[in-house]
Amino acid sequence: MIAMPSAQTTLHEQAAKELLRRMFDAAIASAQPALCIPPHLPEAPRGRLIVVGAGKASAAMARAVEENWQGPLSGLVVTRYGYAVPCKHIEIVEAAQSCPRCGGNAGRTANA
Repeated sequence: MIAMPSAQTTLHEQAAKELLRRMFDAAIASAQPALCIPPHLPEAPRGRLIVVGAGKASAAMARAVEENWQGPLSGLVVTRYGYAVPCKHIEIVEAAQSCPRCGGNAGRTANA
């Protein structure tokens, strides 16, 4: 004879799944560059801020800096294909991992 789960067990499991989902969503949201970059921006230097970055999240991080920086800035960020976001003052270059078959030299020659 197979025991059927009780309605109380099913409700408990559903509540646990909902709690885990809310925790997961909160963790993902807190790691978004638009939320976690602004509190860590430095004091404005004399002159302009120069932003340099590389990696999948670097374009989103560059945008977060642009949106929260009060002074002049410029820079260059290299990100993986498909991860670019528009920026006004920071150049975003998409490239592949550096290997001859992958097109990895595209990022290197974009500004040549």
